[in-house]
Amino acid sequence: MSEPKNPTPAADTYKGWVFKWTNYIKGYQRRWFVLSNGLLSYYRTQAEMGHTCRGTINLATATITVDDACNFVISNGGAQTYHLKASCEVERQRWITALELAKAKAARLQAESDDSGDDFPSSSLPVAPGQGGGSQNSEVQAALRTLGSKVEDLSTCNDLISKHGSALQRSLSELDNLRLPGEAGDKFRQVTERATLFRITSNAMINACRDFLALAQAHNKRWQKALLAEREQRVRLEEALEQLAKQHNHLERAFRGAAQANAAPDNKGATGPGKGEASDEDDDNEFFDAVEEAPEFITVPADPQFHKSSSSASGFNTEMCSDDQSLNDEPLAMNQELPSQDLVPLKKRRTRIPDKPNYSLNLWSIMKNCIGKDLSKIPMPVNFNEPISMLQRLSEDLEYHELLDKAAKCHSSLEQMCYVAAFCVSAYSTTVYRTGKPFNPLLGETFELDRRRESGYRSLCEQVSHHPPAAAHHVISERGWTLRQEITVASKFRGKYLSIMPLGTIHAVFAKSNNHYTWKKVTTTVHNIIVGKLWIDQSGEIDVVNHTTGDRCHLKFAPYSYFSRDIARKVTGVVMDKDGKAHYVLSGTWDEKMEFSRVMQSSRGGENGTEGKQKTVYQTLKARELWKRNPLPDGAESMYFFTALALTLNEPEEGVAPTDSRRRPDQRLMEDGRWDEANSEKQRLEEKQRSARREREREAASQRASSQSEEGVPHDNYKSRWFDRCEDQITGC
Repeated sequence: MSEPKNPTPAADTYKGWVFKWTNYIKGYQRRWFVLSNGLLSYYRTQAEMGHTCRGTINLATATITVDDACNFVISNGGAQTYHLKASCEVERQRWITALELAKAKAARLQAESDDSGDDFPSSSLPVAPGQGGGSQNSEVQAALRTLGSKVEDLSTCNDLISKHGSALQRSLSELDNLRLPGEAGDKFRQVTERATLFRITSNAMINACRDFLALAQAHNKRWQKALLAEREQRVRLEEALEQLAKQHNHLERAFRGAAQANAAPDNKGATGPGKGEASDEDDDNEFFDAVEEAPEFITVPADPQFHKSSSSASGFNTEMCSDDQSLNDEPLAMNQELPSQDLVPLKKRRTRIPDKPNYSLNLWSIMKNCIGKDLSKIPMPVNFNEPISMLQRLSEDLEYHELLDKAAKCHSSLEQMCYVAAFCVSAYSTTVYRTGKPFNPLLGETFELDRRRESGYRSLCEQVSHHPPAAAHHVISERGWTLRQEITVASKFRGKYLSIMPLGTIHAVFAKSNNHYTWKKVTTTVHNIIVGKLWIDQSGEIDVVNHTTGDRCHLKFAPYSYFSRDIARKVTGVVMDKDGKAHYVLSGTWDEKMEFSRVMQSSRGGENGTEGKQKTVYQTLKARELWKRNPLPDGAESMYFFTALALTLNEPEEGVAPTDSRRRPDQRLMEDGRWDEANSEKQRLEEKQRSARREREREAASQRASSQSEEGVPHDNYKSRWFDRCEDQITGC
């Protein structure tokens, strides 16, 4: 007859059918009772709960008595008395337990409301500057009240266990005095022994609860005082930090003003502008400003004589200076050697894709189970992706292919090295706002990018391995260069950030000079995985090596530091010949631009480094722009921050291979904004790929068994279609 929830000490609401005494004619009638917030109400039916309540009694002042096995009475002192009957003794006990808990909580809340105030009123708690103190104080007080309520619930349960345990022991003692038959007596003795064990265990738990309750009550005031002290300390630290920031800003402005006032007129404009701080680098002092990162070298403006003519003491002849001029001022005719294409109009590429839907998803709820794991082996929903594959993302490295076009026209290998180094840096400019994850390519997936008519190159990517994931990329340009790379991506989730470590070597070969360059990629880090706005940083070092001439460029990507006075995303580099002599200094940022300066003289000296070593001081000519990032298309923030090239990568095209990334259904569905369907399709494709891999492994295992030798038989007999694995003659791998 009753359908209540099982009561627990923490339950705030309890409902069920109970029989209530009405009068001598009708007797007990079935009613729907609701226990909530210390009030017991009843209704004729459940449907009446929304509009008609037949009666309510406040348990804070009520008494609860038990008549017999199923009956119990609730009275508030005469005005209201409910004679109730449960369907069985177990159900009656559930109601009694729930009612006593609710009564204890209601009495406690009433006592708190009658108090004049708390030991630590919210007005006495300090408030951090610029923050809403009222809401924080109320949260702290609410937390303390909740903890106190739970402790009181524990105390009430303690009393209930003691009460019911004593009643059980009395009942067993009464039964013990009765004369029972032999078998029934044995059973009764077993029950008595078990009840005794229960009583001992319950007493132990009661004693532990009582000790905990006493300890919690004793330390309650101490915890509140500790909380107050911590909040006061935090306020003091925030105020001190604010004062330090103001003083630092004031001193920085004063220093800049003094430096500008004392700067020599002939030194103005001798150095290249920094990122948003052109006026700060117009004087010599800025070149000797020590930073936290301890730069490996220092650049200073060269003597004015180097700007007028070449000097025999400098070690550079007139021919090299003319090369420097050609590196900056000579206009590059990009299509001089190509046939005229005026008669055939170029294909018009798309400039927009559907806007990104505003789907919310808790990133931490998924990432918390991935700490320390390789994310390439963990399936992720498309909510974390962007609608292009990793193969298309690799092709985005060609966003600034014109740098390689210019490099192919250089007569000096050192000049060529500058453009190749700038191309290395430019590949990261597309990642600054791109926090989405590309789709993991399926094994055998390809992507072909044919831009021969527009830009003179053709690119092909193929996923050649699934575990570990590896992609091969080959680009051929009609303007005299070839680019190839094999990239394996390793990723680790560290809790607060995600590290992406590309493994593999990139090769660039120029046909005219036969110069062969190689370099590797730096580590990409995605910050604020748990809380805050996601942002990306690039850090590490790159050595660009010309294996034909021995020239080398060492690039350093400085990691972001909150305390650094340097510009963010800074990149520096030095171009040296095979003898280690510096010829160019590169500087800039990986998200905006790169500049180069011709080195006229170098010397050891200047400020000492952090390890006591003297830094190299380079005297350079005026810095000139080498590369600058293209602006993003209009509305890029709603299109995954794609560049103009990225918007065209997934554009449907005729004549591409069936394995091309443009034909992936899950990727296409995501681009169209149908994310639920994309997730289902993505799971189907991944399961199909796993099934195919298991089949290949079974075939390989059968081959090993038939050959009776595991030598030369791979565990997976997959073979890529467009690429063959071989040893590189330059790198030996």
